[in-house]
Amino acid sequence: MRIKLYGLITISLLFVFLTIHNANAELQPPQNYGAKGALQDSSITLEEALIYAIQDEYLAQARYDSIIAKFGAIRPFTQIKAAEQRHISALLPLFQKYNIKLPEDNAKQYTKTPNTLKEAFQAGVDGEIDNIAMYNKLASAAGIPQDVKAVMQRLGSASQNHLAAFKRGLSQNQ
Repeated sequence: MRIKLYGLITISLLFVFLTIHNANAELQPPQNYGAKGALQDSSITLEEALIYAIQDEYLAQARYDSIIAKFGAIRPFTQIKAAEQRHISALLPLFQKYNIKLPEDNAKQYTKTPNTLKEAFQAGVDGEIDNIAMYNKLASAAGIPQDVKAVMQRLGSASQNHLAAFKRGLSQNQ
């Protein structure tokens, strides 16, 4: 009887540990996801470029959704969230034109809500730095059609404005 009880307790504890571990693991996107994936990829295809770009836009939008849900509809998060939707809208026709399957938007599972506004602005700064670096890399990748490169350049330039806004917010929340 005791052996069965110890076995049951051990299995229960293992289940709890794995549940907690998996919940924490979901906070980090896979290494091949969004800007982080693009920045690590040494030979990017057109399909990968578009997928990395839209995943990163999904991730940014999910990040700002969680921040707005916690801290309210504050600037610049509300404006930049709307801008991220415009970025997604700029990418969608390229998926259609080049007959590339649109990936599922599962970014919410990789988003952790910051505890403070300072952390929220820092997350915005960090995300936009990666986003700009990604778009610069994608715009200069070999084998990417000119229309796709033009969209990547335009979105990277727009992200420069987002970065400036988040840096201002960060300096005001020190």
